[in-house]
Amino acid sequence: MPQPRIRSTTILSVRRGRSVALGGDGQVTLGDTSLKHDAVKIRRLAEGRVLLGFAGSAGDAFALMERFEARLKNSSGSIKRAAIELAKEWRTDRALRRLESLLAVADRDTSLIISGSGDVIEPTDGIVAIGSGGAYATAAARALLNHTQLGAEQIVREALAIAGELCIYTNTHITVEVLEA
Repeated sequence: MPQPRIRSTTILSVRRGRSVALGGDGQVTLGDTSLKHDAVKIRRLAEGRVLLGFAGSAGDAFALMERFEARLKNSSGSIKRAAIELAKEWRTDRALRRLESLLAVADRDTSLIISGSGDVIEPTDGIVAIGSGGAYATAAARALLNHTQLGAEQIVREALAIAGELCIYTNTHITVEVLEA
C-alpha cells in the first residue's frame, strides 16, 4: 500500500545590498492533512557564516545537512566546493540517491540550490527558492526587489507570506536568518 506523500514548505533566499536573508515557513503536510505549523527548516552552519534551508523529507534533509557540513569543513568554508562534493556523492551513492530533499545554501557571497540529481545551481539574480511554494515566493521576491527599497529580510518575509497565501503546502509561520557582509 503506498504511503501518503509528505509535502512541505517553502524556502527562500534573497540578496540585497550587503545582506542575504534565508527564510522558510513552518508547515509540514502529510497527504491532505497539515500536521505541524511551526517547523523550523533553516539552520546556521560553520559558526553562523552559512545559512541552509531544506525542503522535502526532514530525515533526509538532516542526513544531507550533516554531510554538507562535513564537506564545508573539508573545503575551508567554500560553499561552492562543498556543494559540488555533496552533489557528486548524492548522485553516485546508492543509498543517498533515494533521499528526497532539496537544499538551499547561502553565505555572504554565494547562494546555491543543491539537488539529488547532481545539480548545483547559482541563480543569476541571487534569489533561491525551493519547495512547494518556491515559484510563488520567487515571483513575489522578484517583484519586491524590482519595485521597492525593502531590505533582504523584509523581502523574504513578504514573499513567503504571499506564497503562504497561495500554496496549500506553505503557511505564514515564517522564520528568517540574515547574514550581513
